[in-house]
Amino acid sequence: MSEHRSGFVSLVGRPNVGKSTLVNRIVGAKVAIVSDSPQTTRTQIRGVRTTPSWQLVLLDTPGIHKPRTLLGERTNDRARATLGEVDAVCLLIEATGSIGPGDRFVAQLVQQVDTPKILVVSKTDLATRAAIGEQLAVATGELGEFDAYVPLSGLTGDGVDALVGELEARLPEGPEYYPGGVVTDQPETFLVAELVREKLLRVAREELPHAITVVAEEIDADRDDDVLRYDVKVLVERDSQKGMVIGKGGRVIKEAGTLAREELEALLGAPVFLDTSVKVERDWQRRAHALDRLGY
Repeated sequence: MSEHRSGFVSLVGRPNVGKSTLVNRIVGAKVAIVSDSPQTTRTQIRGVRTTPSWQLVLLDTPGIHKPRTLLGERTNDRARATLGEVDAVCLLIEATGSIGPGDRFVAQLVQQVDTPKILVVSKTDLATRAAIGEQLAVATGELGEFDAYVPLSGLTGDGVDALVGELEARLPEGPEYYPGGVVTDQPETFLVAELVREKLLRVAREELPHAITVVAEEIDADRDDDVLRYDVKVLVERDSQKGMVIGKGGRVIKEAGTLAREELEALLGAPVFLDTSVKVERDWQRRAHALDRLGY
């Protein structure tokens, strides 16, 4: 009987290259929110995929970027810190567009660690075969040496099994870190807050200030009914931003809350009630005390 293998894999890259979509696809469940907005992921999120013979723990890291706030500095530090703590690193670049300074900067960080490295060319559903081949050729010349090169689409799943195979082959002998059936180590309140933030980004799009965060707490946990109730606070930095989040007649916050509730009910298998409000937390992205309290 072969030994059980397990390991941790960090997914890194500049913002909006498809890390969260890929983690969700590999895990087979939604554990990280996705958005077209850059720097959507702000904390390290762990997704877990378990089979009878191996367990893969994926670290979805914030996109590494040029920081403009203390929050940006902390998210960069969090992403960099994973590089030396894992069993393999996946560097993601997009199949479309040119390889830019941001890609090269992250690649330099990846090349500095003595860890198996896989270059992932993501979003292949948006590119032709010729474009994907050209991107691989350019990446081979500009981004350093990698142990494997995998083009894939996290959205459609094409090529994802090939990446899982490459990662499985590099897993060391190890224990089952998480019980079977567990797909993330994040508490339900974190998922609630993140889904509300995702839906706000979707509903408001360009109108929504980037300077928002969402916190959630479970309420009335001792009630006899089956409804899951959460107190959800959307935090903005200035009074002028509250109107953008609420929307005319409350449209934005209501629509986002409804979308989040419907998805949460499907994920959690129970009715969900969200008591949502918008509060001002002045300059929270720039204050160490506020970031500590909010978990950043």
